[in-house]
Amino acid sequence: MATIQKPPFILVDGSSYLFRAFHGLPPLTNSKGQDTGAIYGVINMLRSLIKQYNPSNIAVVFDAKGKTFRDEIYKDYKANRPPMPQELGAQIKPLHDIIRAMGLPIIVEEGVEADDVIGTLARIATEKRIDTVISTGDKDMAQLVNQHITLINTMTNQVMDIEGVKEKFGVPPELVIDFLALKGDKVDNIPGVPGVGDKSAQALLNGIGGIDEIYQNLDKIAELNFRGSKSMAAKMQDYEEQARLSYELATIKCDVEMDYCPETLTPTEQDNTALETLFTEYEFKRWLNEVSSQAAADEAQQTADTPAKQQIDTSQYVTIFDKDTLSAWLKKLKEAPLFAFDTETTSLKYMEAELVGISVCAVPGEAAYIPVAHDYPDAPEQLSRDYVLEQFKPLLEDENIKKVGQHIKYDKNILANYDITLNGIAFDTMLESYVLNSTANRHDMDSLALAHLDHKTVHFEDIAGKGAKQLTFNQIDLEQAAPYAAEDADITLRLHQILWEKLTQQEQLKSILVDIEVPLASVLSRMEQLGVYIDSQRLAQHSQDLAKRIDELEKTVHEEAGESFNLGSTKQLQKVLFEKLELPVIKKTPKGAPSTSEEVLQELALEYPIPKMIMEYRGLSKLKSTYTDKLPKMICQRTGRIHTSYHQAVTATGRLSSTEPNLQNIPIRNEEGRRVRQAFVPREGYKIVAADYSQIELRIMAHLSQDKGLLDAFSEGKDIHRATAAEVFGEKLEDVTADQRRSAKAINFGLIYGMSAYGLSKQLNIPRHEAQQYMDLYFERYPGVLKYMDDTRALAKEKGYVETVFGRRLYLPDIKASNGARRKGAERAAINAPMQGTAADIIKMAMIKVDEWIQSNKNDDIYMMMQVHDELVFEIKENKVEDASKKIVELMENAATLSVPLDVEAGEGKNWDEAH
Repeated sequence: MATIQKPPFILVDGSSYLFRAFHGLPPLTNSKGQDTGAIYGVINMLRSLIKQYNPSNIAVVFDAKGKTFRDEIYKDYKANRPPMPQELGAQIKPLHDIIRAMGLPIIVEEGVEADDVIGTLARIATEKRIDTVISTGDKDMAQLVNQHITLINTMTNQVMDIEGVKEKFGVPPELVIDFLALKGDKVDNIPGVPGVGDKSAQALLNGIGGIDEIYQNLDKIAELNFRGSKSMAAKMQDYEEQARLSYELATIKCDVEMDYCPETLTPTEQDNTALETLFTEYEFKRWLNEVSSQAAADEAQQTADTPAKQQIDTSQYVTIFDKDTLSAWLKKLKEAPLFAFDTETTSLKYMEAELVGISVCAVPGEAAYIPVAHDYPDAPEQLSRDYVLEQFKPLLEDENIKKVGQHIKYDKNILANYDITLNGIAFDTMLESYVLNSTANRHDMDSLALAHLDHKTVHFEDIAGKGAKQLTFNQIDLEQAAPYAAEDADITLRLHQILWEKLTQQEQLKSILVDIEVPLASVLSRMEQLGVYIDSQRLAQHSQDLAKRIDELEKTVHEEAGESFNLGSTKQLQKVLFEKLELPVIKKTPKGAPSTSEEVLQELALEYPIPKMIMEYRGLSKLKSTYTDKLPKMICQRTGRIHTSYHQAVTATGRLSSTEPNLQNIPIRNEEGRRVRQAFVPREGYKIVAADYSQIELRIMAHLSQDKGLLDAFSEGKDIHRATAAEVFGEKLEDVTADQRRSAKAINFGLIYGMSAYGLSKQLNIPRHEAQQYMDLYFERYPGVLKYMDDTRALAKEKGYVETVFGRRLYLPDIKASNGARRKGAERAAINAPMQGTAADIIKMAMIKVDEWIQSNKNDDIYMMMQVHDELVFEIKENKVEDASKKIVELMENAATLSVPLDVEAGEGKNWDEAH
């Protein structure tokens, strides 16, 4: 069973924020005189962090009371710190109570600091390649930063990656401990080496290396160019013991023994009743208003919606080792109206994974696991994989025998590797949860079991271990592996019964699941199995060309600036642009520094050469690292092709997303980006065909708004942007200028995404009042659009959700938020989501129709290869291209019926760029 892509793992340094909130914010008390400022500051930070990342895995870590191992090493450690003020100490318990009520895991480990717990969890996450964000104000944490770990200071909104560490400390993350050890730390009373400051520490570390290297090369110190270098060797020698002690004190311990791991640190449901009590007690009125209505709703619906705790009895789970028992179970499954099916494998990567076992369940509580490849020492004898698959094949391939799974597309892919086509897929619990509420964000089985069954499942880490020593499933003892695997099937069947009952009460949602999402899973599986052929030599050449251009840009920028500097350093770029060259400051960061964001550079690039070159430099660097360097490394050795993973249960609107690689974001607006698409080529004797819906979201706007002007323009086949320009600017269609059409296009697409007059003025580079006039004229000419937008906002506030044309629901949690920015964002989403969601539904229905046509004709000359937004990409035999293209266009245009015709354009070529 595979997992869907997740947001980063969030680690919060609670102690750091507690002290900073207490000392850095104005004192705050309630009417009873209780101190509440630190509580308010930390909770405000947490709420902001959760809103920004919406994490599925998070932990808030605090220091425990008492001494740590560092106090044993050095009795004066943190001796400079005064005792905790009483008014701060009184806020710790209520703060913990509120965090727990918010459903966030709290960790407090005795004998170590919060830093050490965070360091250990961050190390485990890195080993598992889990991207992690550490929220802290502690500079010591910079030593943990790597390609998977980033720091964020939520109080200042400063983000620090590898480059950020180099910029702040003047050394890379791997030398931060040495840096702190050399210069010492007054706050923690780390002694360091007397006389060593920032510049001398940087010179020593960059010139020679870490502390060990320095002590092996004391004679080289005098050659370094910094003040005091001639006498520094003697000083280093005198204070060697102190330097090494400081190194030990500054080192965050990353091997703390504890019962936590990133995957199991998941938020639980917020306890609104408890929060209501706590927010009343401490008089946080704004937050109280938010939870009070929800707490009342929770209480009113508890009987209807909250499942009674189910005691999951595992005593009826069996492990199958013999042919007779297997035969009996196969008979039971064949006769069942529906059974749950799951595979256990060696990897989450479906093209690399090997089957280790199969679990099934036809009656809740009665589940079986059939191991086929557990190979640990003294493993019991198991039925062979070939025999078990041979026996299962007729059952699995039978269309009439119905199956349910959790993310069953993964299992279908695994079986395809063994020449078994999984048919009869009736349900998928991940998709059932997603269709019920796409904004829930957690559709994995463990989360669903907790939410709907009040049951905590056995987690993979519980039986496989953690970190570098984690076992693959074939290495796990069957005494642990079998109940875990059988539980997967049992829980899947139980979840289906609950989720399906909810869906049957909403006919349109039921139809979205049965007619779109479940059939689409099989279509996507076929596409994933097929993969895409990549011309790696062409990409290698492209990488070389990009490297050359990046180098040229760097040199040109240095010449223009009159000095060399790091183009990737925000601080150095700020200094050059705004201090040396005195370019106008358009926008500032939260800390008051001049911003060098993409938006700012774009505006400056209209008049100044360096910002334009910096933008090109950034774009090409990203293109090189993300695509031209990376794609060739992702080619599957077995097939010679790249195999992405399409995700159905990630986006709120219903759009598909893809990962490893992400095919949705390959740029097409510049030549260098299009060259990446030129490396996507067909097999010998075939061509690439790309079929693309034209202006589909505008057509959906016409359908939803029923505006006569838009309906007429599309029905008559007019150029919609030219037609809009003619209406807005009062011109004849044939007299519309290119600039007027460009402005009309910006208005058309801007309205779909809820763009304001200010946003339009920026896009068209015109005064705001002029942009407002354009929008007012637009709504005069297309009053139906304005009415649709007003009605949709009102309906969203009333119901809390909007719907696509086909009934997919898109919930808007912030539509009644007291925060104006969040509420406005939800209102924009309310207008856009029905269009984007309907477009997603239409292309999914088109994929199903096209796939049915290809499969029914058993056509080996036509393959659906990729889906990218509103485009389908095919690999078609050269002599079939013309006829097949016509049929594909016909099927796509007739996938749905709207008030205006759907228009599809198809192109062909010897690569994806030519075809698009």
